[in-house]
Amino acid sequence: MRNPTSLIVAGILLLFLLVSSVFVVSESQTALVLNLGKVVRSDLKPGLHFKWPLVEEARKFDRRILSLDDAPERYLTAEKKDVEIDFFVKWKIVDVTTFYRAASGGDEGAAKARLTPIVQNALKDEINQLDLKAVLSSGRSDLTSRLLKNINASASTLGIEVLDVRIKRINYPQDSEILPSVFNRMRAERTRVANQLRAEGEQAAQGIKAEAERERLVLLADAERDAQARRGEGDGRAAEIYAGAYGQDAEFYAFYRSLEVYRASLADGRTTLVLDPNSEFLRYFGKDGR
Repeated sequence: MRNPTSLIVAGILLLFLLVSSVFVVSESQTALVLNLGKVVRSDLKPGLHFKWPLVEEARKFDRRILSLDDAPERYLTAEKKDVEIDFFVKWKIVDVTTFYRAASGGDEGAAKARLTPIVQNALKDEINQLDLKAVLSSGRSDLTSRLLKNINASASTLGIEVLDVRIKRINYPQDSEILPSVFNRMRAERTRVANQLRAEGEQAAQGIKAEAERERLVLLADAERDAQARRGEGDGRAAEIYAGAYGQDAEFYAFYRSLEVYRASLADGRTTLVLDPNSEFLRYFGKDGR
């Protein structure tokens, strides 16, 4: 009869061997199998897989799109001006065996450490060929396509493929001379625009003032013309009235006109007249008006 302890140990050993020989690859993973450190199977699909216990080892890797987001780096443009570029990279594993061998056993950190200088060198080569205006203003899509081609030529040795390279920001380094020159150029441009707008406003103001002055003179001329017309009508009417009054009583009319002359001559109260008593001017100052 068998020893129960031996059966238990055998069962445990069998269970351990069974568990050690089975592994699962999830939907987001790919895997390879090592036999005593040598790759014997690779690019395993998602699902249940088997391996020899104790002598074989399964390594799993993320087959989703991964990101590389490093610190901004400084680059020189074609005219030797500093720019600081912040970028990120999207990449994925396409050859598990190559990735395992090139990235220190498939370590993502090691892969990123090797990918970063590849991207930086490709970006440096492109930026060195562009002037500052081209780097800042346009051509980012063209720049990305050229970068992908150059980066993937080198990244293929890592068993990865770079899907996209995006420039997040392009800044001027704080310790460079570009910032003051850009600010001065912007200030000069804003000053030029302000002076132009001020000149245009002054010109418009002069036009408005000239038009207002012209309208004022026209209004004054029209008013003076109407006043002269009214004054002429008044004088004509007064002459008619005077003529009518003279026709009715010539002596009274002469007396009235003399009073008007007296009033106008002595209006200020300080006028002194030295006249002959028989002067026609004093004819109505006599006792009998003669």
